[in-house]
Amino acid sequence: MERTRTFSWADPVALEKAARGLSGLEFLQEGIAGRLPRPPMADLMDFRLVEADHGRAVFEGQPAEFHYNPIGVVHGGLAATLLDSAMGCAVHSILPASAGYTTLEIKVNFIRALTINTGVIRAEARVIHGGARTATAEGHLRDRDGRLYAHATTTCMIFRPT
Repeated sequence: MERTRTFSWADPVALEKAARGLSGLEFLQEGIAGRLPRPPMADLMDFRLVEADHGRAVFEGQPAEFHYNPIGVVHGGLAATLLDSAMGCAVHSILPASAGYTTLEIKVNFIRALTINTGVIRAEARVIHGGARTATAEGHLRDRDGRLYAHATTTCMIFRPT
């Protein structure tokens, strides 16, 4: 039986404009408080930023049927996207206003399959190194009982105002 899913999203340009003048951590905290629109990717994949501190970020989501791949489990892209988002936002949280970042590299290790029975999953990430031009971070994806589903590392390039 065919299923249907519909969603809406906010203008990403408006979100980018709202970020101007905010430090990375201020921007993330404004999003958590609901004073900024969610990024379109978060609406598409149905996950959310739930915590942000200096050098740390946590995302939550719940695997659903629309995340499934043809072999009967959740596509690894959900885990990779949650981890990339958490690690990137951990890096973002240490940046001053007007600075930005982009992911240069991500390495994900998948430990066990996600299914709709997994329940809520949390991607928690911490900055390992925050330099002038690059930053590295690590993240772990766990269920509510603390079972590990994936872990990852990233390297991000930092863009600072000139």
